[in-house]
Amino acid sequence: MSQEIWSKVDEYITDALVPSDPALEAALLASDEAGMPPIAVAPNQGKLLHLLARMIGARSILEIGTLGGYSTIWLARALPPGGRLVTLEYSPEFAEVARKNLDTAGVGEFVDIRLGKALDMLPGIEGPIDLTFIDADRVNNPAYFQEALRLSRPGGLIVIDNVVRAGAVADPSDTSEEIRGLRRMHELIAAEPRVDATALQTVGKKGHDGLAVVLVTS
Repeated sequence: MSQEIWSKVDEYITDALVPSDPALEAALLASDEAGMPPIAVAPNQGKLLHLLARMIGARSILEIGTLGGYSTIWLARALPPGGRLVTLEYSPEFAEVARKNLDTAGVGEFVDIRLGKALDMLPGIEGPIDLTFIDADRVNNPAYFQEALRLSRPGGLIVIDNVVRAGAVADPSDTSEEIRGLRRMHELIAAEPRVDATALQTVGKKGHDGLAVVLVTS
């Protein structure tokens, strides 16, 4: 298996199951033109987030890490009338691009972009939250998970991206701060009696990584 094959399969799945969408494609183009890193979720992963939100009837969504708003658009489109989405972004430049992308996609009125450090802003978020998507710095993932759990309703979901990092999470020789943060997050999830969870490895156009899906049970 190789990156070339993974990318081809991603393209096949996207062509088959994720129809072309001008607003989403424009969001990626605008992010690229703004010099943002190409780290938004892949289209099939964005569709997964959208479907998960619809499956649980999410009316309130929290996103940690906005970037250019690509995943935000997918999630916002899953909201029913009267739903709300709060997304937290550290970079003013990224937030400005995201706002334009959200408005272009027609979902800007449903999304509240809050600017600053997520750990500073999370205590001020109002719950209960139906679905939280964590896609930010892995160092702080343990704290992000704990805050998301505090805000979640029973039956809610917490979805965490980038939890494998090309296998580094299972490599004892990797003691970087990022990977130690991921391991601590997994430990917290495993020890938490109020959740049930799993994590999956993924391969595709974004390489080898994975995501965790956490069901809040009580």
